[in-house]
Amino acid sequence: MKPSFCFYLIALIAAVALLTNCKQDSAESVTPPDYIEEIRDWQQKRLRSLKSENGWLSLAGLYWLNEGENTFGADSANAVIFPKGKAPAFMGKFILDKGEVFIEINPGIEVLFAGKPLASRKIFGKELVEPTVLSYGSLSWFIIQRGNKFGIRLRDSENPAIRRFQGIESYPIDPRWKVEARLEPYEPPKTVPIQNVLGMMTNERSPGVLAFDLDGRTYRLEALEEANELFIIFSDETSGNETYGLGRYLYTRKPGSDGMTILDFNKAYSPPCAFTEFATCPLPPAQNHLPIKITAGEKYHGTH
Repeated sequence: MKPSFCFYLIALIAAVALLTNCKQDSAESVTPPDYIEEIRDWQQKRLRSLKSENGWLSLAGLYWLNEGENTFGADSANAVIFPKGKAPAFMGKFILDKGEVFIEINPGIEVLFAGKPLASRKIFGKELVEPTVLSYGSLSWFIIQRGNKFGIRLRDSENPAIRRFQGIESYPIDPRWKVEARLEPYEPPKTVPIQNVLGMMTNERSPGVLAFDLDGRTYRLEALEEANELFIIFSDETSGNETYGLGRYLYTRKPGSDGMTILDFNKAYSPPCAFTEFATCPLPPAQNHLPIKITAGEKYHGTH
């Protein structure tokens, strides 16, 4: 009796499935174990950073100051309202004076600076290089500047968001997404406008664009200079679907004398705004949208 058409069809499907599995196993087998360990170690450090007491998950508030006096505390009558149950009703006031910020603490309230009680102090000004971090209980705060606005960034080391955090889903580690890139420098370096989620524009220094080849095509990403590294803010065809809608971030070392560096998209990560509403994330410039799917690095399944 001759085998039926269904028999041949089933055999064909099984063969295709076997071939596909073999290809996947082959792809995984060529990934060097030390590279897998490198990326997993990076992922673990990333998680520890997010959950640390100074990590993005600890953010509990962002309050923009008005010129002059801004009272603060847990009572709703204050200009700056700290979380109830975490702070006294009336703690004192912030004073914004032409780009400088001072604090005055009400008598009987023990706000600490460098482990010692504080009565009053200048906490923001051009001559203050490091942020002045103040604390009360599990709360800590300091001044940030965005454009011509000055705000209080509040952290809570006991923030429930830290306990609720379930980790980050990522694409499978794939060395295909670790690519060589060459810097096409601007002569001289120029500034590029970068908008943040608040709609504010800043001009950031760019040494040039990073060009890389993938599947026979060349792509370019504008790089921003940040200390000894280059910072890339990009979006791609996964943005808003599998990855965070407002793009992802990536760091790389500055190129050597040959103008070459490495873009490892397995280390592409979601910006702080994916985890907290109190961040002021810069957004990808239009020229940094890649018309392909970058199926590497962090995915996103959240609400921010």
